[in-house]
Amino acid sequence: MLGFGAVVLLAMLLLHGYVWWRLVRGTTRPGRVRRRLTVLTVLLALLPTVAVVLRGEVPPAVATPLDWVGYTWLGVVFYLFLAVLATEPIRLVAALARRRRRPAETAGGADAAVLDARDDADRPDPDGDVAAVDADRERSVSRRLFLARTLAVGAGAVAVGTAGTGVVLANSAPVVRRVPIHLPGLDPALAGLRIVTFSDGHLSATYGGRRFERVVETVNAQRPDVVAIVGDLVDGDVDELREDVAPLADLVSEQGVFFVTGNHEYFVDTQAWMRHLPTLGVDVLRNERVAIGRAGATFDLAGIDDRVAADSGVPGHGADLDAALDGRDDATPLVLLAHQPVMVEQARAAGVGLQLSGHTHGGQLWPFDYAVLLDQPAVEGWSTQGDTQLYVTAGAGYWGPPMRVGARPEVTVIELQPGDPVRPPS
Repeated sequence: MLGFGAVVLLAMLLLHGYVWWRLVRGTTRPGRVRRRLTVLTVLLALLPTVAVVLRGEVPPAVATPLDWVGYTWLGVVFYLFLAVLATEPIRLVAALARRRRRPAETAGGADAAVLDARDDADRPDPDGDVAAVDADRERSVSRRLFLARTLAVGAGAVAVGTAGTGVVLANSAPVVRRVPIHLPGLDPALAGLRIVTFSDGHLSATYGGRRFERVVETVNAQRPDVVAIVGDLVDGDVDELREDVAPLADLVSEQGVFFVTGNHEYFVDTQAWMRHLPTLGVDVLRNERVAIGRAGATFDLAGIDDRVAADSGVPGHGADLDAALDGRDDATPLVLLAHQPVMVEQARAAGVGLQLSGHTHGGQLWPFDYAVLLDQPAVEGWSTQGDTQLYVTAGAGYWGPPMRVGARPEVTVIELQPGDPVRPPS
């Protein structure tokens, strides 16, 4: 956690350094106001780092408001950074215009000097020349300050508006996406079977309570045959989140509720959660599979530990697809639950028909969806990876800033149909 905190601190210093340069140094004159704004900028830069480092080290009465303020500011300053960055072309044009004016003004001054040399009686007073230069310099500084302040106000309005909208969306009811998926070899008796899936609840000091109850209610409203929770359910220990996770016991499903670990389950007491979830009626699939059937027809539902499990230090944990598939009938259709979409590389090699994943949050904060593609094969939605179909749900909660921009919270209804893969309607 200290190492992660150091990375966060470095990122915050770079981010806030640029924002300070443009919004504090660029909009104020040297003096008391600039000094006070500089101190404020430093304090704000430290807030997210303090929230990360002190996680679990301070009582909830301190941690909760610290998380809310620190992570909300992190989202605001990120969009403030982008908004200020977008003003750089305007500043460049203004700077070029100033450079063009200076030669003209210099030339005009030289012409005046020639005329003055011809007529000593009209030569200007040296003190007057100094005053004129000072006045001209002051006008130039005033113009630059006016432009900088105008751009700062505009950037601030855009950042606050974007972040504010993101807060509203992140804390709103999840959208329901219905995705028909054709699975080769599926028995017609299983046509229309509904797997209702969600991921990335990230129950924590800033997310839970009524908002998670609403997710459970949304899942139940879809009348699921199977509920699949594909990781990153919690960001805290059982003692902290016992009440927040309790609504899972209200899930209603014909064939059961299944869960696989995400990377965040390994940031907390993993074993305690593996013991607690079954008491809520949630079956944890750890490199194993179960048969899902109806009217004598079946398909295999397999689940594997998260990609990072083997390096987590938790005894016996680690993604092992071979163990999950050992001894199965290859003619039986197979659906795999794996938190990270990148596991589809193994799934494709193993002949998995469909993989359900989360992890990406759909990018959560635009334009992070582009960065996600550096590590994952897809950000959200349906795609094909060779002969394996992949669906990545955008997640129900959030991590870090309590906001979503360009990625609504989501509950997905996968409706299985027999036949060859067909791109679902968007």
